[in-house]
Amino acid sequence: GRLSMGDAPGGSRRPLGSPHTLVTGAGYTGSRLLEALPAGSALGIRRSAGAAGSQPLLLADFDGEMPALPAAAVIVYTVPPPREGEDDPRLGRFLGQVAENPRRIVYFSTTGVYGDCGGARVDEDAPLAPRSARARRRIAAEARLADWCRSRGVELSVLRVPGIYGPGRLGLERLRDGEPVLRREESGPGNRIHVSDLVACALAASDLERPAGIYNVGDGDCRSAAEFAADVARLAGLRPPREISMAEARRVFSPMRLSFLDESRRVDVTRMRSVLGVTPRYADPLDGIRASLGEEQPG
Repeated sequence: GRLSMGDAPGGSRRPLGSPHTLVTGAGYTGSRLLEALPAGSALGIRRSAGAAGSQPLLLADFDGEMPALPAAAVIVYTVPPPREGEDDPRLGRFLGQVAENPRRIVYFSTTGVYGDCGGARVDEDAPLAPRSARARRRIAAEARLADWCRSRGVELSVLRVPGIYGPGRLGLERLRDGEPVLRREESGPGNRIHVSDLVACALAASDLERPAGIYNVGDGDCRSAAEFAADVARLAGLRPPREISMAEARRVFSPMRLSFLDESRRVDVTRMRSVLGVTPRYADPLDGIRASLGEEQPG
């Protein structure tokens, strides 16, 4: 069928044929994924109006009533669960509106599902040992999707995503405000990915010629958060951040920030490279930081 929509509330409405790809959650990463897809081949779904670029947008309240969804060959789902509870009602609400089965769903999960591994390397076969409610919600979502896809003969690819950085996500404001970081001696390895490399992973996972499955994604660098912040400061011409002990961090950091520092692992991205076929453009974070600074808006 056909769907009528406007690019913004009260905007002009126009018919849209079925897109090939439905990008659910056209935020920081999803909007870039939409722009990387051929014009007219995709539909973005987001909570609020914004620049649509070359692709149409459908507005939806992920915490309220979802609109009917058009048929699509591939659904990419990037919407995080709510911040409370142990489940993901947003995902359940969305799946309830999928009237025609896609061929594949690509789901953005988190490397937090592995919990604290004491700095050890973890691949996709490692046991899931979440320590936070945030990670437990993701595991529940992965399980719900696996059951839903299995019962309908739909392929499922899960991207387990670490910290995402890029233009506007370098922590420059925290550095300018003089916020401290956990000192290097007590910092575990970190895992991250530049947003453009995450888009490349999503495009590869959406390619029906490539194998579906679970993929850890990341740059494979694993430098600590303290090192990364110092690199950003140096390349941005800012004063290096003050380093504090874990004892002091427990007094001044937010519970959310502490929850990340209490977990340590090195995420193995061999399968991303060898099976999904993605080689990160920014395997060296210094290159990714420079590129991100180059795209930062002045002022």
